[in-house]
Amino acid sequence: MFEKNSVHEMTCLSLGQDAQGVCRCDDIVVFVPELLPGERALVRIVKTERRFAYGKVEKRLNDSPDRQIPFCPIARRCGGCTCQHMTYDASLAYKRQQVQDLLERVGHVQTQVPPVLGMETPFRYRNKGMYPVGPGKDGPVCGFFAQRTHEIIPLPEMGCQLQDEASHLVLKTVLAWMTACHVPVYDERTHTGLIRHIMTRTTTAGRLMVVLVVTSAKLPDTAALIHALRNAVPGIETIALSVNSKPGNTILGQDIRVLFGPAEMRDTILGLSFSVSPLSFFQVNPRQTEKLYQLALQYADLNGNETCIDAYCGTGTISLLLARRCKHVIGIEIVDAAIQNARRNAEDNQIRNAEFITGATESVLPQLIRSGLKPDVIVLDPPRKGCDPVVLNAIQEASPERIVYVSCSAPTLARDVEILSRHGYSVKAIQSVDMFCWTSSIETCCLLERL
Repeated sequence: MFEKNSVHEMTCLSLGQDAQGVCRCDDIVVFVPELLPGERALVRIVKTERRFAYGKVEKRLNDSPDRQIPFCPIARRCGGCTCQHMTYDASLAYKRQQVQDLLERVGHVQTQVPPVLGMETPFRYRNKGMYPVGPGKDGPVCGFFAQRTHEIIPLPEMGCQLQDEASHLVLKTVLAWMTACHVPVYDERTHTGLIRHIMTRTTTAGRLMVVLVVTSAKLPDTAALIHALRNAVPGIETIALSVNSKPGNTILGQDIRVLFGPAEMRDTILGLSFSVSPLSFFQVNPRQTEKLYQLALQYADLNGNETCIDAYCGTGTISLLLARRCKHVIGIEIVDAAIQNARRNAEDNQIRNAEFITGATESVLPQLIRSGLKPDVIVLDPPRKGCDPVVLNAIQEASPERIVYVSCSAPTLARDVEILSRHGYSVKAIQSVDMFCWTSSIETCCLLERL
């Protein structure tokens, strides 16, 4: 077994689930961040486990042709973009291989996963940013938490290149207002101060929402804040406060106070209009979201006579897209606020064949099936943990013709596909979409049909 701090020469064989290099030395697997397949390096062991170890590169002995210099100067410290040390094409190939390997190894599926649908320009694609604010040497600072810590890494001068430029202008304006008006920053060690986070949300039409997460709604000189933001940032539509006085990692509070503009904005996906409020869920990459949802609609293959279930429906985006092509759709979501939002979205889009039920899919779906509902198509869009066995058993009982599985986690997708294959379903099509460019995350849409 390795000793901590010992240095060994090793070669990267492949990439793991968080884009870390996977090496083998003395028959022990060693995970090494920022090492690419084919690269040899001197690696210092930083942590040992019973069957594997973690290391860090002391010196690379050669460079892969897929290596590039990270375009963000804080990429290594921030840790959010774990693929910036490789070319974009290499990151897409890595993600495709991850899905392929997991489907074969865990799902026991023999199918060729096609290339990932990437972006022509994988920058400035995020429509939402959440930035912690903290005390710095020369005043308040704003940025991102370093990996596995609450140390704030201040943003570089150009801002985060995954966010739109207006968001960075918002941050600079708010920090200047805090300094000028002596607004105290929140210190999580002492639980004192006012400003905890700054959130920005942008629509495809360029309208902007700014939300300050605060410990109290009693802020000094909010008129100066509104004036500064409106003068400095084009497209400002809403300025609001989210009051959260509780210690802990939860960012947004439920108490929303609007300082300027409407309480929500409107955005569109594939021709449908959706409300965007401080608390509502909305996919962060609208261009790639449309690709993903178009796949889901294509796989559902609706002719207008079907009954569909959209499990884990959130605010009803997929449900309402299905409703335009089927006879009836039922959306299920455990968060009541999301269901209320979905119902309003249906009303705003004049969709009357969509029904939404508040409750856990694990409870609601079996109840619907036991009551005699026979859906033709079931769409699944579960959280990262995937589907509970109760859900998969209910699907077996319902026996729909098609299952469209939208996944944000390739490991749980592969696990659930294996279970569904034992329930009489076979993978007929699969396609991954790069929703979160330069990260290790991947969204996948999978079609399963009854044998």
